[in-house]
Amino acid sequence: MKIKYTGRQVELAPAQLKKLEGRFAKIGKLLDGRRECEAHVVLSVERHLQQAEAKVNYYGHPLVGMGASADLFTAIHSAAEKLEKQALKARTKWRDNKRAPKQDAPEEPAAKADAAPEAEHQVYRVKQHEKRKPMTLDEAVLEMEKKRDYVVYRDAATDRVSVLVRRPDGNFDLVEG
Repeated sequence: MKIKYTGRQVELAPAQLKKLEGRFAKIGKLLDGRRECEAHVVLSVERHLQQAEAKVNYYGHPLVGMGASADLFTAIHSAAEKLEKQALKARTKWRDNKRAPKQDAPEEPAAKADAAPEAEHQVYRVKQHEKRKPMTLDEAVLEMEKKRDYVVYRDAATDRVSVLVRRPDGNFDLVEG
């Protein structure tokens, strides 16, 4: 995490900067995914009250932590704690929203005054784990006698999937896979 400091009537010693960079490194680990985040820390003094404000832009959402105390370091740590809480919340919110399966929005049909509602089609799934024995062509034709329009079966001779379809004229079409 890159940190920019702006001091209004306040300057930090190099040892203090090193401690603060360690503190903000933890927040940086929370926020950094595949890209680098940048924090801007503003330090100011108002009538013996030290104020610290830390700002981070995380995926278009501003995270702001503010702290005030008589001691400058306490104010900075207070701001960093608030920023850390916001970062944890934003990260979990982003992670949970991105990992959830997308819900398809139901399409609303165009308003038609005289339109009849469309019939819903049902899909029946064949359970693949059930072992079905292979059939011959004659057995598939006998299966078609049960008022079926088509039969999908595994051919006993070739061990390939075949489809037998009844034509409108009463004859059959055989599609071999």
